[in-house]
Amino acid sequence: MDTHSAGEAPGEYRIEADGYQAIVDGRGATLRSLTWRDRDLILSYRPADGPQLSQGQVLLPWPNRIDRGRYAFGGAVHRLDITEPAYDTAIHGLTRTKPWEPLKHTENRVELGYTLEGARGYPFRLELNVAYELAADTGLTVRIAAHNIGDSPAPYGNGSHDFLTLGEPVDDAVLRLPASSYLPVDDRLLPAGPPRPVEGTPCDFLRPRRFGGTQLDTAFTDLVRESDGRAWAFLSDDTICVALWADASYGWLQVFSADRPESGINRRGIAVEPMTCPPNAFASGEDLIVLAPGASSESTYGILRTDPLE
Repeated sequence: MDTHSAGEAPGEYRIEADGYQAIVDGRGATLRSLTWRDRDLILSYRPADGPQLSQGQVLLPWPNRIDRGRYAFGGAVHRLDITEPAYDTAIHGLTRTKPWEPLKHTENRVELGYTLEGARGYPFRLELNVAYELAADTGLTVRIAAHNIGDSPAPYGNGSHDFLTLGEPVDDAVLRLPASSYLPVDDRLLPAGPPRPVEGTPCDFLRPRRFGGTQLDTAFTDLVRESDGRAWAFLSDDTICVALWADASYGWLQVFSADRPESGINRRGIAVEPMTCPPNAFASGEDLIVLAPGASSESTYGILRTDPLE
C-alpha cells in the first residue's frame, strides 16, 4: 500500500524485516541507516547533520569524478559545474541533494523516483528510480533504474556510496575484495593509466586480510564473480561480517577508507561503492552506458549480515 501521497515534501521512510531495519532519506534517495538487531551495518548519519563524504548516497547519472567537468558527447562539448573544487572535478552526479518523490512504501520496501530534466552540462532527460527492499534471508536489496525520456541518446552511469562498518575503527577489520585489478590515479584521483594487477600490492584483498593502516580511495575492476554474476565484498571481525554484493552490471568497485580527520567518520567505515563505470568515464568512454531514446538500464546490489570470515 502507498503511505505517502504524490507531491508530499521529502521525508524519511523506514522499512523493516526480521531484525533488519533501514531508513531512507527522501533527499537524494539516500540510505541513511541500515541495522541488523540494532547493530549498524553502514555508517549512519543524523538528519540534522546530513551525509558526510557522500554517506549512503546514490550517484546518478554518473559516479566518481569527471576531469574539469568537461566531456564530449553527441558531437558537442559539455561542461558540468565543478562540485569538487579541490580537484577541479564534477563528482558523483546531479541528484544527491534533490527531493525524490515516494512512489510506493510498504513495511519492507520503499521506492522513490526523480525526473532529471537536464542540467548545466547535461542536457538530457532521465526518469530515475531507486527501490530499497528488506528480507530475512537476503538483507537489503537496492535496485537503481534509469529510463531515457528525451529525444537524444544520453550518457549514463550509476553508483552508490555506502560505508560498511563494524562499529569500530577499520584498522583491525578483515577485508576481502573480489577484485583482480586496480586503477592507478594521479594526485587528483583521476585515471593515470590502465588497470594493474593487485597481486603484490597494498591493494590485494583477494584473500581476506587485516586492513591495518591501508589507505584507499581506489577503483577496482576485473571482479571475481559467482555463477549468478554477483561479486561479493566482505568486512569482518570475530563477531559479525557485513557483506556487499553487486550484480553483473557493475564492473567496478570504488573502495574508500574515509581518511579525512576533519570529518566525523574518519576511518570508522570502508565505503565499497558499486559503479557501472570508472572515474572520468564521460570523458574516456570506458564502460559508459549510452541510453538511446526510450531505452532503460537497471542495476542491483545488496548488503546483509553474514557469519564472520574464518
